[in-house]
Amino acid sequence: QVQLGESGGGLVQPGESLRLSCAASGSIVSINAMGWYRQAPGKERELVAVVTRGGSLNYADSVKGRFTISRGNAKNTVYLQMNSLKPEDTAVYYCNADRVVTTTQIRDYWGQGTQVTVSS
Repeated sequence: QVQLGESGGGLVQPGESLRLSCAASGSIVSINAMGWYRQAPGKERELVAVVTRGGSLNYADSVKGRFTISRGNAKNTVYLQMNSLKPEDTAVYYCNADRVVTTTQIRDYWGQGTQVTVSS
């Protein structure tokens, strides 16, 4: 069984920063990519940022220059540094692990979500 543990959400004012963390645990052989998605009320879930096993990065246009995704020194961890936060960044942020290979299956996994609220 694979689990994704997230932390770091909260309430901040516009212009402030937050750092989200995600760690995948379990009998993991490999993970193709790890990333962050978000879903605001009444909107569809959207990609925020992703980093592949090879180190390739991809960002949504709306967060380029403000958010940075990185892989941790600990295996199967990923961080999202969010700077210059805006009210439109308010959403539930979900960690995703793409094509997780275990001894029994290959599938994607999602975290439980962490709320980020940007408001004055």
